[in-house]
Amino acid sequence: MATFSIIGTGNMGSAIGGLLAAGGASVQQISHADLAQTTIEGDVVVLAVPFPAFGNIVETVGAQLEGKTVVDITNPLNFETFDSLVVPAGSSAAAELQKLLPNSTVLKAFNTNFAATLASKQLAGQTTTVLVAGDNADAKAAFVAAVTAGGVVAIDAGSLSRAHELEAIGFLQLALAASEKISWTGGFNVSK
Repeated sequence: MATFSIIGTGNMGSAIGGLLAAGGASVQQISHADLAQTTIEGDVVVLAVPFPAFGNIVETVGAQLEGKTVVDITNPLNFETFDSLVVPAGSSAAAELQKLLPNSTVLKAFNTNFAATLASKQLAGQTTTVLVAGDNADAKAAFVAAVTAGGVVAIDAGSLSRAHELEAIGFLQLALAASEKISWTGGFNVSK
């Protein structure tokens, strides 16, 4: 089984770490503050940080990320106004990260989930669904297996270019929660 390093120890980083550990994975949690003096042990690195932190992370530990699978969970929206995404039109945070890390395999996941639904593994009485996008079929399959082992449903959402649509869904979900139209324990799920 893959080993995971999670950069970020907030609500999402903690929920993702708990989910992966519940599936039997080895999980290293790294605070953003401790990043410069930490060796990244995982084969898979989850960036549970805000989108603007990518530049600093790549500058600080980019060489350690080479050859690894890097999972982007961000929704690159303007948090001051909640009215727009801050990546170029037609792009995504995941696509921008892949440009910064050409020797890594970038996956998009968890951006359509809230921490509470990952921690409880439930959304409105159904098992939480995690959507995963990426161009490397083997990396995606291994990641989906680890997430599923943790007790949620994981669905291959297609190529990394699908991150654009996933981020639009994440943007809508965050905007609805911030305006109190849905709760932070709610959100979107896929029912088969």
